Amino acid sequence: MREGLAIGFHAVTFLQYASAVYYDYTYTIVPHNVTSVHNAYGGKFKFLTFWDAILQAIFFLICLLNDLIGTNAVNPKKPPFMRKLKDHLHASLGFPVAMFVGVTFWALMFVDRELVLPKALDPYFPWWLNHLMHTMIMVTTVLEMIVAPRQYPKRSRSLGILTGFMLSYLVWIHVIYFKSGVWVYPVMDVLTPPLRIVFFAVLLTFCTILYFVGEMLNNIIWGNEYTKHKKSHAKSK
Repeated sequence: MREGLAIGFHAVTFLQYASAVYYDYTYTIVPHNVTSVHNAYGGKFKFLTFWDAILQAIFFLICLLNDLIGTNAVNPKKPPFMRKLKDHLHASLGFPVAMFVGVTFWALMFVDRELVLPKALDPYFPWWLNHLMHTMIMVTTVLEMIVAPRQYPKRSRSLGILTGFMLSYLVWIHVIYFKSGVWVYPVMDVLTPPLRIVFFAVLLTFCTILYFVGEMLNNIIWGNEYTKHKKSHAKSK
C-alpha cells in the first residue's frame, strides 16, 4: 500500500514539474515592451523559481527510480546509490530551496507584488503555473517527508551543498546585472547597495534555517520509526 502510494505520488509530481518547466520555457513569452527583465541576458535561467522547478523535476524522478530499483526502508543497512542520492538531494537542496522559493515569493507578494511578479505579467504567466511553481513546491516537498523516509546526511556536507548552490545563484544574478544592466527581481532596484548586502545575508541565513527545519520535521515524522527499527534490530542479534 505504502509502496504503491509512493510510486503514484512520485510519478505524478515528476510529470507535474517536468510539464511546468516545459510550458514555462516554451510558452510564457513576455514582450519586451511589457518588461525588460524577461528578455534580458540569461533567459528563463535568470529566475530561481525556474532553477527550483528543474531541481524538483529531477528530484522526483530520482524518487521514482528509487521506488523501482532502490529502497524505501526506514534504515537500510547498505542503502543503494539511488537511495543515497535521493536522501542527499532532498536534505541539501530539495526541501530548503523549495521552501525558500515559496515563502520568500509569497512574503514579497504580500508586501508588494510589483517587487516580484508585476501585474503586467498576468496575461503571460498563468495563475495555475504561478501556484504550481510557488505554492505546490512547498506542498509536495512536505508530502515527500510524509510519504517516504530518508536518512539525513552529515550536516556539514548538506549545508556546504546548499550554501554553494545559493552563492552560485547570487553570483549569477550579478553576472546578469553586469551583462544587461537589469536586476532579475525588481526589489533589488529599490534597495541601496548596503541594504542589498543585508538583504542577501538575511536570505542566505533564512535558507540555512530552512535546512534545520527540514531536519526537525523529518525527526518528528520518522523519529519513532527509526527508534523502533533500531530496537527490533538489537533484539534480533
